[in-house]
Amino acid sequence: MFNQSQLFAPWLDTERARRAQESNNQRQRRRHKQLQVKLGHGGTLDPMATGVLIVGVGKGTKHLQDFLACTKTYEASVLFGAATDSYDVVGKVLSKAPFDHISRESVEQALTKFRGSFDQMPPLYSALRMDGKHLYDYAREGKDLPREIKARPVKTESLELREWLPAGCHQYTIPEEDAKFDEKLVAKSLLQLGTSSESKDKSTVIGHDPTSPELQQGTKRGRERDDEDEAVDTTRLPSKRQETVAAPFMSGALPERLEVQGEAPTRGLHTAASPHVSFPQASAENLQSSGPPAAKLSMTVTSGFYVRSLCHDLGKEVGSLGIMSELVRTKQAGFELGRNVIEYEDLCKDEDSWGPQVVQLLSDWQSKLDEKVVKLSAISEDPA
Repeated sequence: MFNQSQLFAPWLDTERARRAQESNNQRQRRRHKQLQVKLGHGGTLDPMATGVLIVGVGKGTKHLQDFLACTKTYEASVLFGAATDSYDVVGKVLSKAPFDHISRESVEQALTKFRGSFDQMPPLYSALRMDGKHLYDYAREGKDLPREIKARPVKTESLELREWLPAGCHQYTIPEEDAKFDEKLVAKSLLQLGTSSESKDKSTVIGHDPTSPELQQGTKRGRERDDEDEAVDTTRLPSKRQETVAAPFMSGALPERLEVQGEAPTRGLHTAASPHVSFPQASAENLQSSGPPAAKLSMTVTSGFYVRSLCHDLGKEVGSLGIMSELVRTKQAGFELGRNVIEYEDLCKDEDSWGPQVVQLLSDWQSKLDEKVVKLSAISEDPA
């Protein structure tokens, strides 16, 4: 899109002329690289999420690291009564739990535990590294982790219950697909890690044996890096979520009452694509008054926070289970929905729609950089 645009044509012409002056060795190193507008993003979105995604253009990609440590604001929905392998509604159901006792008051009380600073267990499917390797790579390859995943300190600057949704007042539904018997066995083993002092004294088994006949029969899939994974990719924008050949595992813990049930009938995989994705929902005409309640939350969190883990832990805190059913990033650093962002729909239109908006955003960003340089210069010249 940008490569064929009139807006970036002058930049491409300048870059093409500069490369023509390079030495033969430099040109040889680039011979397989197509000249294109350089793009990068400052923190990916969860596969089922929508909202603010900061994109750097050209030299702006060098500033993307500044957005990894900034605060982010989210609006999320949590559905009670079930736990899935991915902590959200696109996963397979591992267990279900009673939910009739959950009320607005009990959720309000439970949220107090997650305000301020606390330790949070990240999901296994994340870009966190262990011994130089991404955690999601261990899971996809079915390999044991070298050691137990540790909870990490996180902070919520604000966390509020925006709306309580009793049964019959929302369209979220628990996924239909159950995890297979062998997948539940593996999940139960993983989820009990770190739940007692005895487990810390024993050798940690995080993966499974991919040669096991039982596990070879199970359906395997993977999970792309998500919004909560602090990583910058300066080569391309995040791609659509793909089905891979790895079985999803979980970190964290389910209640001790988790029981491994018999294998459920095989159903199709739930897949998610960005920016548009279909989630399990009941039709407006067929809302189940006896179904589980849900809650809409708003939060501002620091770097490294996992909203999926919050939904999972909140379910446990109210004596049930919980999965994330919707997620929108409404703000990251100084960029906010409805104020100074370009809508995805506009980017899908012609250049007359998105071109002026890109020019304005780049101009505003350059002005902020200039102001920062002036302030730094003033400070360096201050004799005090």
